[in-house]
Amino acid sequence: MHMSVSDTPPPRSGGASGDAPQRPGDPLLGRRVLIVEDDPFIALALEETLSDFGLIVAGAAMNVAHALQLAQNAAFDLALLDVNIGHEKIDPVADLIHARGIPFVFTTGCGRAGLPEAYLQQAIVEKPFYVEEMLRALREQLMNSRQN
Repeated sequence: MHMSVSDTPPPRSGGASGDAPQRPGDPLLGRRVLIVEDDPFIALALEETLSDFGLIVAGAAMNVAHALQLAQNAAFDLALLDVNIGHEKIDPVADLIHARGIPFVFTTGCGRAGLPEAYLQQAIVEKPFYVEEMLRALREQLMNSRQN
């Protein structure tokens, strides 16, 4: 699924975080994000939330095969990767995104114990998500990647 938003989304009332979505100077504004999430309801909520905060959803995948295709070919600045995609592991997708030098954050309901062996220190956001925690993790990964 592909969604397009402007760099300055309209303000929304009743946001989950209580903060106004627009933050001039936020490094996430206008960034393209890839979402890999097998639960369609969570994927849709992520797309809507990230769009509300000025990110552009570059692509969303619900299985590893589609995620690998997007990870290889799509233009994106950041990725949110669910650790377990159905019965499949996210490892090959993480490897491909890492090889491209694109920052990513894992999402998981299992904590660090479920992370791929090669990425035990990678940033994670645990389910259920808190919007500010997710945005903070994405910002940190983006800023860290710029410094390397």
